[in-house]
Amino acid sequence: MVTRDGDTVRVLGVDPGLTRCGLGVVDGMPGRPPVLVGAGVLLTPANADIAARLLALEENIDRWLAEYRPDSVAVERVFSQHNVRTVMGTAQAGAVAILCAARRRLPVGRYTPSEVKAAVTGSGRADKAQVTAMVTRLLRMDGPPRPADTADALALAICHLWRGGTRDRLSAAVAASAARPLTPAGPPGRPTAPGGLA
Repeated sequence: MVTRDGDTVRVLGVDPGLTRCGLGVVDGMPGRPPVLVGAGVLLTPANADIAARLLALEENIDRWLAEYRPDSVAVERVFSQHNVRTVMGTAQAGAVAILCAARRRLPVGRYTPSEVKAAVTGSGRADKAQVTAMVTRLLRMDGPPRPADTADALALAICHLWRGGTRDRLSAAVAASAARPLTPAGPPGRPTAPGGLA
């Protein structure tokens, strides 16, 4: 993960939704308490044209990216829901956030709700109240973030801070390993002793 000042990383968390899209910006790094930078919810009217709603999300997410200048973006990955219409809206809003990040060449992490819950609370089965309580505690807030979409967006940002860096380092190590040419351990047909001494 690219660092802001050689130490901390700024992440914009996006809890996607067409009617309510939660946004949360957090600074931090693995092993240190995260710091709240900003949070809010983007609203679009449910009865408005889908194109106008997606455009409003794009314009507002882009404003947040310009104002807060995050190093990366974390978006909730749609895992499964019973309501197809809700799934479609969530996926469309998430795609808008990913597009906005890609336009600025920002890395994007995508996490399922259970991955976020596990990162923030230690349990992938935690309920919304437990996630909100931990976000409040981790960010040293006086009260829980409101509305709930904001708490979810902040949880996504924290998840990315704590898990995204590890994922990025592992990917970089695998890529570096694949790029290295293989070198033989010793002359052909001659066994090599442990420690590399023949």
